Amino acid sequence: MHIAIDASRTTVPNPTGTERYALELIRALIQLAPQHRFTLYFRDAPAPGLFPALPHVTQRVIPFRRAWSHLRFAAALWADRPDMTFVPAHALPFVMPGRAVVTVHDLGYKRFPAAHPWRARAYLDLTTRTSAMRAAAILADSQATADDLTHFYGTSPSKIRVAYPGVSAPPVSDLAALRAKFNLPPRYFATVGTLQPRKNIARLVQAFAAARERLDDEVGLVLAGGKGWLFDPAWVEGVPGVTLTGYISDAEKGALLSGALALAFPSLYEGFGFPALEAMLLGVPVLASNTSSLPELTGQHAVLVNPEDTESIAAGLVQLATDDALRARLSAAGVGQAARFTWESCARATLSALTGEGIN
Repeated sequence: MHIAIDASRTTVPNPTGTERYALELIRALIQLAPQHRFTLYFRDAPAPGLFPALPHVTQRVIPFRRAWSHLRFAAALWADRPDMTFVPAHALPFVMPGRAVVTVHDLGYKRFPAAHPWRARAYLDLTTRTSAMRAAAILADSQATADDLTHFYGTSPSKIRVAYPGVSAPPVSDLAALRAKFNLPPRYFATVGTLQPRKNIARLVQAFAAARERLDDEVGLVLAGGKGWLFDPAWVEGVPGVTLTGYISDAEKGALLSGALALAFPSLYEGFGFPALEAMLLGVPVLASNTSSLPELTGQHAVLVNPEDTESIAAGLVQLATDDALRARLSAAGVGQAARFTWESCARATLSALTGEGIN
């Protein structure tokens, strides 16, 4: 088969979860299936060595400033006529030839519309709805996302494949250097991810302030990530013990997590929570929401809280800060839980969908 893949997300300068998903899955997929011919399409030229040079893989750079997917990528597909097209993030071109598979990562914009700007929400709704209708098969990052596709768009469960992404432990840089760089407190909770309403930052900070009254002044909260859409400085203003680092590298993220009391991750919605599983792979306890995909991913190996209840979050933080035995148990059990999620298994599920196994 000739399989076309939208690889445009893999060249983003500051990658987040969706971009890392595209990069790691494409790498695993082209290694897994040398019997097929792959063409990777980029908007921006990839760095040398981003993908291995393989005889069955062609890389094409087709620059275009706006609406790249719907205009330039679509035009290339009409010219090349692949047997199957794979888009690893929500939006198939509106008009394209042949069969396609698309990954839908989450429908948080439907569950929590106020956490998204209206233009972004409208675009996500339009592209996800049309892609779900157009695709021969849909990959969902979790059963929670699969259920939402059926609930909001009426997508038949037979069309959806749950293909859990893989997770790798981030590299770990020098923790002492990181402490000095950001003036980190002796003991701290860490949050990793773009700072936007869906990450529930306002409630987390309020919960931390309440928890700190029951703990000591040495405990801090470190928010690591760039400021995303609808970020409000009032979320953190006037709250002692909160540190904002801005966007950090993977190695810095690994160091930050390795030195934390726990990852505090009470998101309103996650289609797949990479930070939670990355922390677990490093042996770091996790506080997570009891909603969306997070209970599905963490199993019985995290402190689960109601993300819309500040006191529930605060109680979880206090529990993790004061119960050494609990932290030790979660640390030991979490590694095995997170290790279940591999890019090889994700690539195998993806290849099954791309080659039409079980597709009507």
